[in-house]
Amino acid sequence: MERRKFIRNLSLSAAGSMMIPTIVKASALGKNGAVAASDRIVMGGIGLGSMGTGDMNNFLKNPGVQYVAVCDVDTTHNKKALDLIEAKYGNSDANAYGDYREFLEKEKLDAVHIAVPDHWHALPSIAAANKGLDIYGQKPLARTVKEGRAIVTAAEKNKIIWQTGSQQRSGGQFHRACELVRNGKIGTIKRVEVGLPDGGHKAGNPATVAVPEELDWDMWLGPAPKVPYRGISHWNWRWQMAYSGGQLTDWAGHHIDIAQWGLGMERSGPISVEGEGVIRENDMYDVPMEYDIEYEYANGIEMRVANSRKYFKRKGKGWDGRKKDNKFGMGAVWYGEEGWIQVNRSGLFASDPKILDEKIGDGDIRLYRSRNHHQNFIECITSRKETVAPAEIGHRSISVALIGEIAMATGKKLKWDPKTERFSNSDEANKMLLRDYRSPWQFTG
Repeated sequence: MERRKFIRNLSLSAAGSMMIPTIVKASALGKNGAVAASDRIVMGGIGLGSMGTGDMNNFLKNPGVQYVAVCDVDTTHNKKALDLIEAKYGNSDANAYGDYREFLEKEKLDAVHIAVPDHWHALPSIAAANKGLDIYGQKPLARTVKEGRAIVTAAEKNKIIWQTGSQQRSGGQFHRACELVRNGKIGTIKRVEVGLPDGGHKAGNPATVAVPEELDWDMWLGPAPKVPYRGISHWNWRWQMAYSGGQLTDWAGHHIDIAQWGLGMERSGPISVEGEGVIRENDMYDVPMEYDIEYEYANGIEMRVANSRKYFKRKGKGWDGRKKDNKFGMGAVWYGEEGWIQVNRSGLFASDPKILDEKIGDGDIRLYRSRNHHQNFIECITSRKETVAPAEIGHRSISVALIGEIAMATGKKLKWDPKTERFSNSDEANKMLLRDYRSPWQFTG
């Protein structure tokens, strides 16, 4: 049987251990009955910084996965990842690469995880999809709307399994909140408010320094403009617009994602957007430190997205005085005709605690249930069923933030068509749906 077909026919138990079909003899199993190495899902990783290493560690726990290769522009990241693989399997057979193109060309893989800076999400994701590899891709799906749509198109065209790293979709309180909202437990929804962190944590203009010997700085920049090295390669890139959008784009894949899930709009989007933001002057870290964005959906529902401390500056709106134990108003709140429901990583809250005890009946809407985000990806590789956070949903979640970013930049109220993914009243805004690529990198989506 062809290897990929064989892997797709494997099933996983509810506990997450891989069950072996009866056609596999006991002698083919590894130590203590684990899945034989020849029958495991062969994986590799592109991007082995903090998030990438975290993802790899989660997949290494699964006896049905075999890591064989890693790829990072920093050799120290690759070494740490190889050490983890060696500690897991007791051998040093895995390979390391500095260029994802060579990695994808030489390695025979079934799946890959990708955890690179936002401006790098599109190219390796599309390339891996075109190789037919199943992908666990960290959020946000992409840095621009057009890049995100291109990733979705590549995933669908190649019929791959995609899981966006929006792990709150596999969290119990978020699933429960969305089911309660979707089933009308607080009546018809009129408004949603989403609190995200402040836009950045750094300020200043670091001096140019020598590029570390272990880092390929030109490759790290990739399609972004060529600039001197100023020590931002492994964390503080998040606070520069060339590479990310600060906390707005970093957290859109979490709380905005959940807000739209509760609305049943996770495969669509708003029809208008306007917003304001505060950016530091004469500062290298140029993402909005404060942002306050208003959206409207075709059904008349309004949604407000703001950095969390902003809520406390606008009395009478949102979280002011709501829950003292909810740090900075983080999370999503749906306001219905019969009450409100709020959810964040601290828990689930409601205007009346009895709302949280409401039963979801047999005839009610039942949302996709995943209890382990990484395991859900592995299960879907074998079943070929859609994950809890497929590329389309990941794209729609970050698109809300990206068009908000564009609205703040233009200073206009923009009309958005979620079907064509274009603005109907601003050519200037439409030009911001994709960024120029530095030669020789090209975007062909």
